[in-house]
Amino acid sequence: MLDSCKSGELPFNFPLHCFSFHLIFIRMPFFKYLSTVFCLTLFTISVSFAQNDSDGAVGTWFSEGKESKIEIYKNNDRYFGKIAWVQRTNEDGSPVLDVNNPDEKLRSRKIAGIVIMRDFKHAGKNVWEDGKIYDPKNGKTYSCKMTLISKNQLEVRGYVGISLIGRSTTWTRAD
Repeated sequence: MLDSCKSGELPFNFPLHCFSFHLIFIRMPFFKYLSTVFCLTLFTISVSFAQNDSDGAVGTWFSEGKESKIEIYKNNDRYFGKIAWVQRTNEDGSPVLDVNNPDEKLRSRKIAGIVIMRDFKHAGKNVWEDGKIYDPKNGKTYSCKMTLISKNQLEVRGYVGISLIGRSTTWTRAD
């Protein structure tokens, strides 16, 4: 009986014993549909992350080592960051001051609350450029670029002159 079902037989007007052939042939459009839906879903998910959310870096971030929290915020079309919290205090329990600041008048201010990141512009593709970052540990200001690696990781690269000459650190989202 199975011998009467020939491999070249068309799917219409087929005998019942060719049922398995019919299932494969009829289900083929379903699998094409299913694979198309799957591919479109993956594409939509990837595009949604890559839509260059200009406010993707906005929020509170732990510095590497979780020694401080930096709050990144938007002001008009520029992005800034201020120290929201510092883990360490002086031996007597008093807040850490900006003792390395090149401006002597600012050396008595507390580290917490200092705006350390200024004037970043969203450059697209989860990158913010043309900013400056102040390092209170040494009192120096560097050119800076931020790259959102994932929703919860931000690469911050401080450099002098060109981006190749610098140092990167990865911050993790705190909020």
